[in-house]
Amino acid sequence: MRAVTSALPLPKYHQVYLVLREQLHEGRFSAGVPGEMALMREFGVARVTVRKALGLLAAERLIRRTPGRGTVPLPMAAGRGAAAARRDVLGGGDGERFDGLFENPIGLGLHTRVSVLSVRTVPCPASIAGALELPEGAPVQKAQRVRFTREGPLSHITTHVPQALAPFGRRDLARKPILMLLEDAGVQVGRATQVISARLADAELARRLDVAVGSALLSVQRVVYDRRNRPVQWLLGLYRPDRYEYRTELSRVGRIDARVWVNKQPPSAAQ
Repeated sequence: MRAVTSALPLPKYHQVYLVLREQLHEGRFSAGVPGEMALMREFGVARVTVRKALGLLAAERLIRRTPGRGTVPLPMAAGRGAAAARRDVLGGGDGERFDGLFENPIGLGLHTRVSVLSVRTVPCPASIAGALELPEGAPVQKAQRVRFTREGPLSHITTHVPQALAPFGRRDLARKPILMLLEDAGVQVGRATQVISARLADAELARRLDVAVGSALLSVQRVVYDRRNRPVQWLLGLYRPDRYEYRTELSRVGRIDARVWVNKQPPSAAQ
């Protein structure tokens, strides 16, 4: 029995929902989803908890529930599901592509839609000024956006760009990724550094990304540089891990007694 626990910062129904969602994407239930009683025993929860979890899956059109006939997975769960959504995120469409690290940010921007929450000029915080090589309090354009796939909200993105480089309005930010706007403005984007970790969703992030408070999010903090090695963008992206994955390809190098894994290609990342 895979009993869910109250120790995690997620409601029990959401824990059940996440496990079943992954199993659906893996094609576990080709013969049909177990009934409510079986799921109650498996997860050690009440019927109302199971029904709420199944309701979320039905709302996402991953299952169909028919009274008297049980619950069956819909084709999207085994076929389209997370894998295809992740292909969209990783830049697998027909849009314009940028080489290396920036392929995925541009592909992501061209194959999703964005809601601009805010864009304004603010004094650069001390924690970001160092990364952008600016004096503390220097004017920067701060933008906050939520990006959506066809399945729903994917990411909450906060960016800081030196004001001299960022005469971008809401319409610009809703229409194009910032990297493309910078390129349009004459900035020659060169490289980026980034740190990947995890973070729990607070009340605002939970509301924006349609997850439970306390849900784990993938955190990507990035600094983008131009070809003269000047920082041109600081970014914090918070992603739903059920709708986004970070993937790299590795190769072994070195002598037979001291081989290590290194990136064969620049990593896919999201903007």
